[in-house]
Amino acid sequence: MFGLAACQSTGRVQKDPMTDYATPQEMMIKKGLNLDDGSAKDYVYLWDAKSGTPANHALLPRTTVSQYCHAKGGTLVLSYKSQLRLVNHAAQKKRLAADRRLAQGIGAYKCKLSNDQYWIVSIEPMSEKQIDKSNTSRSVKLLSKVMTMAEARQFYRGAAVLDRKVEPPVKAASKAATKEQTKKEKEAALKDQLKDVPNKEVPAKEIKAPVVEALPAPVIANTVETTQQQQTRLYVAARRDINAGRNVTNACNNAQRAYSLGKQQGAEGTRIYTESGMLVARCLNSIPSYGSRIPNAKGQAKRILTNLANNYNHSGAKNMLRQMK
Repeated sequence: MFGLAACQSTGRVQKDPMTDYATPQEMMIKKGLNLDDGSAKDYVYLWDAKSGTPANHALLPRTTVSQYCHAKGGTLVLSYKSQLRLVNHAAQKKRLAADRRLAQGIGAYKCKLSNDQYWIVSIEPMSEKQIDKSNTSRSVKLLSKVMTMAEARQFYRGAAVLDRKVEPPVKAASKAATKEQTKKEKEAALKDQLKDVPNKEVPAKEIKAPVVEALPAPVIANTVETTQQQQTRLYVAARRDINAGRNVTNACNNAQRAYSLGKQQGAEGTRIYTESGMLVARCLNSIPSYGSRIPNAKGQAKRILTNLANNYNHSGAKNMLRQMK
């Protein structure tokens, strides 16, 4: 009897809690990868030398996504490297681009499942800052969200499709160091071989100009969807489907994605942001297929409405808050 009880107890201990989450969206919400309202969350990515804390908290979203993927029997691959498109400040973008450890935790990650199904989670920086004036520790604001393949292709347009298996950060860093060392050794060997070779000038006519016409940048600049355009597209699709009563769960996800992109420029940017928030609050409070899967859905709806009412004087939000009391 004791042996049977011990076996049952062991079975319970070994169960991976990650398997309890039905979707990656539910997992991200319950694990708190973003803030409660779905907006980007701050993570420490660079510690002050005096702190003696080597952990890079900015790798937590990717690590959590990886754990969930493996718990579901899938394999996580990096489909697209981050191009830091949501970072508008040039100096911040330069600092983030220079951090190799951070690069291991951002971009678009695809979980390939055994039944030929997959899902994609994008983890993108939006800004970075110094945490405290008394030290040099810095944090990065990361936005994690589920994307369809079409959305990933649009957002990461111009980036090569990698589908490279994700490795642990320590192993990846070690491999990069080995690759750099091998490169240096090859360069040194080449220099030794060329020591006795006399210099030979190349006639000007033999120098070929770079093939400028092959560069795709001008085309990409005209076709890449801006954050404001993406937010508008998501909001319009969400409003249309929610009002029509079709695909409401997917429509609510689109509304959440639009709202999480934050307020964009101009009066139209403010309108799209606030109306997206109203849709999210409506989903959380009035659409059971969506709200039932969100922890404290009514509380989250109230926080969104309070933000819209207090910071944007939104009359619809004020009315909805009164109705919820």
